[in-house]
Amino acid sequence: MTDRRKFLKTVGATAAAAVAAPVLGNCKAGRPDGLDSPLIVPKGKGLLITGTFLDEISHDIPHQNWGSSEWDADFANMKAIGIDTVIMIRSGYRKFITWPSRYLLGKGCYMPSMDLVELFLTLADKYEMKFYFGLYDSGRYWDTGDMSYELESNKYVTEEVWNTYGHHKSFGGWYISTEISRKTKGCIETFHEMGNMCKDLSGGLPTFISPWIDGKKAVMGMDQALKQGISVRQHEEEWNEIFDGIHDVVDACAFQDGHIDYDELDAFFTVNKRLADKYGMQCWTNAESFDRDMPIHFLPIKFDKLRMKLEAAARCGYDKAITFEFSHFMSPQSAYLQAGHLYDRYREYFDIR
Repeated sequence: MTDRRKFLKTVGATAAAAVAAPVLGNCKAGRPDGLDSPLIVPKGKGLLITGTFLDEISHDIPHQNWGSSEWDADFANMKAIGIDTVIMIRSGYRKFITWPSRYLLGKGCYMPSMDLVELFLTLADKYEMKFYFGLYDSGRYWDTGDMSYELESNKYVTEEVWNTYGHHKSFGGWYISTEISRKTKGCIETFHEMGNMCKDLSGGLPTFISPWIDGKKAVMGMDQALKQGISVRQHEEEWNEIFDGIHDVVDACAFQDGHIDYDELDAFFTVNKRLADKYGMQCWTNAESFDRDMPIHFLPIKFDKLRMKLEAAARCGYDKAITFEFSHFMSPQSAYLQAGHLYDRYREYFDIR
């Protein structure tokens, strides 16, 4: 017993010294703390995040109540780590809207205190970013499961927003904001009509979607028989059918990456890339920067989880990584203290000074 204790004590001391030595002996000028990152994995093997959603019509994460100065500072923080694309995740949800739309106000929506569409476009102009406008979400899809309800209001919304804001140099495209998975009722027809409508209005500006993968984390809490989630083969078959019906008017697909486990990433990502290539679409990843594994919804993600997802996207040859979403879950001025730490770890990993 004494020999075993002695052995464990010796091993523990040796291991501690091995970990501590590189940190203490690797000082570097330019770091405010004088220390280099103690990462023990190769740096920068993931796909750099170059886009983020802007979520100011939230129903499941807290509003941060920022004004123009806070948003200006946040765009500067985004720019500092290489973000070149911002996407308004939705321009309105049910009765809350981001801009004083005459059409939506006439339908009973509430008057916003700020015109966030104008603010975001002005800041995107300033920081030389591309802005994607997210369509209006009436909420009827979530109540009924039928996407076709979203068509009526967005026919008016897209025309109004293009006539009002289309002059901005940063207005770079459209986000069809209705999130789906698998064979949602009316999805092919609705995506096609919305994509076509946006392109006709704007002279062909690009459109994209961000559906979820119906993996094991998507079906938690549902019927026990469904808890395994969709198979890779079934995912490929169903999305092959959807892509076949929308690829001429939808330019990119950014699947949400948080509903599958980390050891499933390569299998699903390979399929996503293969389908996108087959139909001439861009393959993006929506690298969620919030943690779906925690009992509290929703907190900033553990850095290693984000790193593994970005590394899988790089291995599978993805074209772009965007995140949901920087301002709450990665920003150094977020209401969540952990978000600023994630920002620091991300910068260390990609060696962003």
